[in-house]
Amino acid sequence: MPIRIKICGITRYEDAKAAASIGVDAVGFIFYPKSPRYIAPEDAAAIIAGLPPFISRVGVFVDETPERVVAIARTAGIDTLQLHGTESPEFCAMMPLPVIKGFSINAVTDLSKLDGYRTSGFLLDTWSPDQRGGTGKTFDWSIATEACRKSDRIILAGGLNPDNIREAVETVHPYGVDINSGVEIRPGEKNPHKMRELVQIVRSWDRGDNKSAWTG
Repeated sequence: MPIRIKICGITRYEDAKAAASIGVDAVGFIFYPKSPRYIAPEDAAAIIAGLPPFISRVGVFVDETPERVVAIARTAGIDTLQLHGTESPEFCAMMPLPVIKGFSINAVTDLSKLDGYRTSGFLLDTWSPDQRGGTGKTFDWSIATEACRKSDRIILAGGLNPDNIREAVETVHPYGVDINSGVEIRPGEKNPHKMRELVQIVRSWDRGDNKSAWTG
């Protein structure tokens, strides 16, 4: 199964268009006001209106009320929700759209908490005391590998870029990868060349190119 690729932190139409043109599976819009990649729902709607079909539009939320999540998703034209706060299993279950539950991972993370959720997928990102995602730092991928034994819908995030993406997919074998700061010029502005390079590396892995060199 090909690894799904999401480019997150989209704030500009040209970046969304470039991502779509190189065949990513999803683009993400961050509706968390404290994020340097925050985008207003109306601005996201204008970008989404210009996207081609068959690419997912993911809205990222952190500890919003259910009513606010639904209202923003409706305004922006979001088709998938990524909940990256302390949202409970019950909160996720009441959402009217597919949910990806995000978890911030550190050395003491207990993966058993995934068991209580019945969501469409889980996103594992690097824990930070003062930032929700977009840290540019990786975490211990052995934890993600363990999570993949619990679920076949694990999305790997945290510090992924063209230099480490092949090692990441070889080590973890995730369902998908979520890319943000690793393909940026500055927060909210993507580098089209880095996006293309990363996608080419992942698709090369999907095809099995040079896999023997990585598997020994």
